Amino acid sequence: MGRNLQILILGAGFAGVATARGLEHALRADEAEITVVGRDNFSLFTPMLPEVSAGGLETRHVVTPVRAQLRRSRYVLGDVIAVDLAARAVDVQHSITGATQTLTYDHLVLALGSVTSTFGIPGVADHALPLKTLEDAERLRNRVIASLELADVTRDPVERARLLTYVIVGGGYTGAEGAGELIDLFHSITPYYRSIAPRDVRIVLIEAGPVLLAGLPVGMGNYTKKNLLSRGIELHLGDAVTSLDDRAICLASGAMIPTATVLWSAGVRPTPVLRDLPLQHARNGGIIVGRDFAVPDRPGVWALGDCAWIPMKTPGEWYPMTAQHAIREGPALARNIAAVLHGQATKPFDFTALGTMASLGARSGVASLANGLVISGFPAWFLWRTYYLSRLPGFDRKVRVALDWLLGLIFRRDIAELRVYTQRSSERAARDAGLDPASDLPARTSID
Repeated sequence: MGRNLQILILGAGFAGVATARGLEHALRADEAEITVVGRDNFSLFTPMLPEVSAGGLETRHVVTPVRAQLRRSRYVLGDVIAVDLAARAVDVQHSITGATQTLTYDHLVLALGSVTSTFGIPGVADHALPLKTLEDAERLRNRVIASLELADVTRDPVERARLLTYVIVGGGYTGAEGAGELIDLFHSITPYYRSIAPRDVRIVLIEAGPVLLAGLPVGMGNYTKKNLLSRGIELHLGDAVTSLDDRAICLASGAMIPTATVLWSAGVRPTPVLRDLPLQHARNGGIIVGRDFAVPDRPGVWALGDCAWIPMKTPGEWYPMTAQHAIREGPALARNIAAVLHGQATKPFDFTALGTMASLGARSGVASLANGLVISGFPAWFLWRTYYLSRLPGFDRKVRVALDWLLGLIFRRDIAELRVYTQRSSERAARDAGLDPASDLPARTSID
């Protein structure tokens, strides 16, 4: 008896899991073996990540175990380190053991998502904080709390001002939502620090383009600008970052902003493992596919989600890289793979967005509906929360997030600075255990 047909899905985010679930529905168990590879054993609900970084939601409440979302697909925990299209093989390194294994395939689905793009700007990779993963969110929150702790005991007014200046680069979804959540966080927790008033905190949002939420309806950007300005956030529009270090960020206009915290949300690019594949790439390195997700001239290779450029019906236009699209691309791709296996023609992906939304904190938001209507303020905020709560995988997660939101109306946000898996925590654990760490604890001169 010959081996079963192998369908290998790289990536366990929105697009990858949606594809696997779609294949489980479209194919019988004896038609193909489905394998999903992911670097974490959970899927992250990224639309809620800014709230996690600002302490509005508990970390575990916005993640769902991948295995709990799959019925019969095999799941492999690991990092993709090499893809050999000619041999139809993928090398995967286990996330825990470090052992490498090779997985073969008949059909390959590339759904590896994206990573933060630094655009080669000096200092960004070393000193800026991205916001793409749970680790990013926790690190940002710890950085904010640490800066408040240091500012509370700093007597030098110049250094104190630097510690209390928070710069966000990028005026898209993440930047706008992150700015709104940060100002909410500071209003909630600064009463714990008697020497720091909310007015002492400076939040700066930098966008190289002339508007916020570029590419979306003008009304959304205009409202977002008005909302953030009214809450004391300083905007620098049409000014690009030229460099940054651990003391300040420099702009093309010549302005220099002393700061200890820079949140980088200026852009993304596909994961590096896809960069060198002999495929047709778009300007940011994304893989260009057909309207049915098929990679040109590579039978059995498909791509979707943030790592793919999927053409729309109108020539020259591409589907945006959003969760709303990814969760619909997955089932459509699954049907196309099933069609190929059954000797049928594939169908082009055709989806009209339901709208687009951004939560700006303080019970305000902005949304553009499918009919072009832009709504703002509390109705948009309520719509954002209602929609994304409904899309959160798992009933238990929905309940936990709803409870977090309810408790957030009653209590202040937590200021516990949880530092795990850092060099400092490891050295302290060694000393507590009576061991001799490799080196003495360094002086506290950094807030990392």
